[in-house]
Amino acid sequence: MPITPANGRSTDTPHSTAAAPAGASDPIMLELVDEDGVTIGTAEKLAAHLPPGRLHRAFSVFLFDDRGRLLLQRRALGKYHSPGVWSNTCCGHPYPGEPPFLAAARRTAEELGVAPTLLREAGTVRYNHPDPASGLVEQEFNHLFAGLVRAEPAPDPEEVGEIAYVTPRELARLREQGPFSAWFPTVLDAARPVIRELTGPAVGW
Repeated sequence: MPITPANGRSTDTPHSTAAAPAGASDPIMLELVDEDGVTIGTAEKLAAHLPPGRLHRAFSVFLFDDRGRLLLQRRALGKYHSPGVWSNTCCGHPYPGEPPFLAAARRTAEELGVAPTLLREAGTVRYNHPDPASGLVEQEFNHLFAGLVRAEPAPDPEEVGEIAYVTPRELARLREQGPFSAWFPTVLDAARPVIRELTGPAVGW
């Protein structure tokens, strides 16, 4: 399916010239950035999250169905960071040198088995969120994306324990019942202007 970035240009199947890890035993490297989001180096994934955390590039995706419901995922229990909590559709880190837009599309396909029918840039947000359970720290310069999905998700059970489509009211109830990722409120609030443009005022985002 074509993916339409914010500039209106479409691409076919997303790809990147950035080098992915060569094997399961190789360390996953993240892109370190300064406060303006300019790349300043790389660091191994776990090392970048050890307290006090090192500022690195990340992305967060919010996908909606045609009724304006947000696709949530519950992170698999085997995840080393924030296992078993609800969060936005997809989040992760670009490989060093990989454009965040392509990383967001790639990772959405890997985790949920779907390609968005539309994907728009929704700004950036910088935050510092310690995870009380693991002791790890999210020091991130996060690129936000919002889009539409029409295909039926096929989650990877090693990444995703559960999915749900929710209205704003259903999301409020779910947040009262179970834990969410520490970064979820921050990225949702930062992406709201584009989410409202995408879903329309009647939905209530």
